[in-house]
Amino acid sequence: MPLASVSTMAHRMRRTILAGAATALALALTTACTPDPAPSPTPTGFASEEDAFAAAEATYRAYVDALNDVDFAQPMSFEPALAWTTGDANAADRKDFSASHAEGVTFEGSFKVASFTGVSYDEQNTTIRASTCLDVSGTDVLDSTGKSTVAPDRPPVIALNLAFTGSETPTALALSSATATDGGACSP
Repeated sequence: MPLASVSTMAHRMRRTILAGAATALALALTTACTPDPAPSPTPTGFASEEDAFAAAEATYRAYVDALNDVDFAQPMSFEPALAWTTGDANAADRKDFSASHAEGVTFEGSFKVASFTGVSYDEQNTTIRASTCLDVSGTDVLDSTGKSTVAPDRPPVIALNLAFTGSETPTALALSSATATDGGACSP
């Protein structure tokens, strides 16, 4: 083989290898692993005080709906109501539900939210305070003998101060406390 042919062949091989290497490098640069995009920040609060109050009301109404479905004879029925609570409210409900189950208490009727008013919203701590009037006129609590345990002078509507905190619920809130007030703000 003449020297010119070997030289030409070597030159072509180098060119082919360089072209292949350049192609591989270009392919590697365009398909190289790239870091996953940074996750978009998730909001820790609500867009406005109005949104926070609406979420608190939705939370409380969902809790009351679940509370209306509690059957003290069936402890599994407690869970949906407890899922809407945290802290003091959760501890109080667990204690009350357990005692009612042990004592054979029966609940009849349904609670109704007569009114709900947002009072304050702490965006930094995702805490909301509200007041509500809970209509209890259509409810009764019976002992194990079937006798009503409701005081005859119980008001038909009860005023409550409520607190909510951020939580892993569909509304992003849970009821953390409920305290009865004098009831002056509620009327039947």
